[in-house]
Amino acid sequence: MKEALFYQKLEGNKVRCDLCDHQCIISPGKRGICKVRENKDGVLYSLVYGKVVASNVDPIEKKPLFHFYPGSTAYSVATVGCNFHCLHCQNWRISQVESGIVGKEISPETVVKNAINSRCQSIAYTYTEPTIFFEYAYDIAKIAHEKNLKNLFITNGYISKEALKKISSYLDAANIDLKSMSNGFYRKVCGAKLQPVLDNIKLYHDLGIWIEVTTLIIPGYNDDTEELKSIAEFIRKVDASIPWHVTGFYPSYKLNDISPTSAETLRNAVEVGKKAGLEYVYQGNINQGENTYCPQCGKLLVKRDGFSTTVDNVKNGDCPYCGKHIAGRGMRKNKE
Repeated sequence: MKEALFYQKLEGNKVRCDLCDHQCIISPGKRGICKVRENKDGVLYSLVYGKVVASNVDPIEKKPLFHFYPGSTAYSVATVGCNFHCLHCQNWRISQVESGIVGKEISPETVVKNAINSRCQSIAYTYTEPTIFFEYAYDIAKIAHEKNLKNLFITNGYISKEALKKISSYLDAANIDLKSMSNGFYRKVCGAKLQPVLDNIKLYHDLGIWIEVTTLIIPGYNDDTEELKSIAEFIRKVDASIPWHVTGFYPSYKLNDISPTSAETLRNAVEVGKKAGLEYVYQGNINQGENTYCPQCGKLLVKRDGFSTTVDNVKNGDCPYCGKHIAGRGMRKNKE
């Protein structure tokens, strides 16, 4: 247990948590929406600091990050908890806290040591929402930065501007979910609001953090062509070179009565993204449409087969055929 960052003390020993855009007002003995930050006698504490519930070595493409050191591996860590309550959450067993806080005690120094020993190039804060274990992620990220490891957030984008700015010096990349362009969807499906996510996508970009955006397409919820067009146009207005991952839904958690997303729907989303002017649009969860092509000449640059990635046709970050710069970080041949 560690005293939380980003909170204000209020009358009657209440506190307001300013870590994310919920800005929960928490009474003594109670917790915020994330269920992992508790008010103890007027002091807000993180209950998950150092309590790792999942850790693995993952391909960077699994995050998914396709334009950030492709072919590398990331040491992934998570604690329990989330500030969203998505009806379709695939990791609900660890994201949705119902009772006690579980996890193995692992120090920030040990996480970094494990990443180095695993020959990973980065540490990914993922599986659940990294915002809710901010203090832990921040301490790890500072040490990782000193050891020349990259730091990655796989996030719903619901973090306060103050918190994002604080960690931005150590945060190298993020994959941000943009689940819908409907505030109603966010309220009904996630228990949140849309606008803070849109604002934070812009802020991540303005802070110089490499970002990629993911939209999980749920039949009957956010698969309408006009909806997809709105998402794509928003991303383009931020930066046309931001990769957009349109991924397939599979029944899970509280949305077990919805059919999986069809390949046709995903292909339609890719076309919508391209027509909107996005340079890089990828399909996900169906092992198709994951190669990187030059947006200028159309040549194959990065081949992906599952999580096997071959970067043969990128020279010093540029297309060798036409010279077009390929957006991203670490976009170069595997052997360069």
